[in-house]
Amino acid sequence: MSFDRRTRIEHMRTADRSRERRNRVLAISLSVLVVAGLVGFGSYLVLDKSEASAKAKEPDVQAEDAKAPEPDRKKPADGPIEGLETWDAKKLTRNHVTTPVTYPMKPPVGGDHNPVWMNCDGEVYKKAIPDVNAVHSLEHGSVWVTYTDKASDADVAALAERVGRTPYSLMSPYEGQAGAIMLSAWGNQVTVDGAEDPRVDQFFTKFVQGAQTPEPGAACTGGLGAS
Repeated sequence: MSFDRRTRIEHMRTADRSRERRNRVLAISLSVLVVAGLVGFGSYLVLDKSEASAKAKEPDVQAEDAKAPEPDRKKPADGPIEGLETWDAKKLTRNHVTTPVTYPMKPPVGGDHNPVWMNCDGEVYKKAIPDVNAVHSLEHGSVWVTYTDKASDADVAALAERVGRTPYSLMSPYEGQAGAIMLSAWGNQVTVDGAEDPRVDQFFTKFVQGAQTPEPGAACTGGLGAS
């Protein structure tokens, strides 16, 4: 009888200890879940607040763009250049010759030319330059600005300033051309109304070392300069 009683008491103690362990495990698990929930909810609130703050600070790009005038939203080279004349690059020969060349357009925009190019690192020539050397500069990707005595002094000065700060460009007087101010590149040419004509920016942006260049990256110094 004594043995059975001790056995029952031991079983009861073991059961009590098991219940205590289960209760502790359950309490700990519930605590972990509560803490995790609170942390997650707090993180959500922080992120949500941060996103709302960032959106509030973001500029309204569409609204600002709508306010900008059309010319400011459009790059100078975008769209066609009004009055631009073009020639088939495949038909513009590129032989080096030391004899005179008769060109079908004035100023010339391509064709056979002298082996020596005109220096075109923003060069402004006060006197006329040889066509055969200038054409070689166009082959290297330069823009050639030419003008007659009908161009105003203000326009000539403004264009000279523009050329002077633009590598792969040159400028010179040219009598006998159709317009008072003309811009030429290999296979391309336009007559403009003055230095403020927006086509000046368009032409420079598109054709200085542009896609039309037969020899991109070729030298614009070390050639023929002003005499």
